[in-house]
Amino acid sequence: MEIMEIAALLGDTLKEDERLKALEAAKKSYEADAELQRTMVEYEVQQKALQGELVKEERDTMFIDIIQKRINELYEKIMNNPTFMALNEAQAEVNELMNAVNNTITYHITGEEPSSCTHNCATCGGCH
Repeated sequence: MEIMEIAALLGDTLKEDERLKALEAAKKSYEADAELQRTMVEYEVQQKALQGELVKEERDTMFIDIIQKRINELYEKIMNNPTFMALNEAQAEVNELMNAVNNTITYHITGEEPSSCTHNCATCGGCH
């Protein structure tokens, strides 16, 4: 079997992993959450407004404080949104899986444990 065939097989196998399926579902929920999307857009608009105000020679500090307060409120709202939290958690689990896969491949190429080994075998296939 050629390397690219093995890579394709690995990709197809990973696609069936529950963690990747959970990430895909979390992305769809994130995109469908209209309230979260509105909050994200407002957050970006407020960030741009703040940046625009900060580059002015004569800054309106009261206006900057108002914008910063709103940015902080929006940030908290986003970070505490269950849909956003689920997406972050699903992404972290996929990142952990991909790191474990890469560490296993590296081990089989070099014969050495990757330096990022956490010694927590729940994150990979275990120490070799």
